[in-house]
Amino acid sequence: MTSAANHMDAAGPRVRDDMTVEVALSLMTGARVEYLLLCDGDDQCTGSVTRAELAVHRGSATYTDRLRLRDVLVLSR
Repeated sequence: MTSAANHMDAAGPRVRDDMTVEVALSLMTGARVEYLLLCDGDDQCTGSVTRAELAVHRGSATYTDRLRLRDVLVLSR
C-alpha cells in the first residue's frame, strides 16, 4: 500500500474504503488515473492504492469480486 502522504497534495479521485476492487479498477480506467485516495466513513484519508497493487490482489487465488479496498489495506500490511 502506498502511503497516503505520498498522494495527499496530488489531485485524484477520493473514494470510500468500502468500494470493491472491481469498481475501483473500473473507476481508475474511466478516470485514467493510476491511484485512488482512500477515505473512511468520516472522510478521513486512510491511504492510497495504485492500479498495480489492485491488479496483484485481483490475480491472487484468494480473490473474490466482493473484496473491498479496506480489505486490501489490511492484506497489504
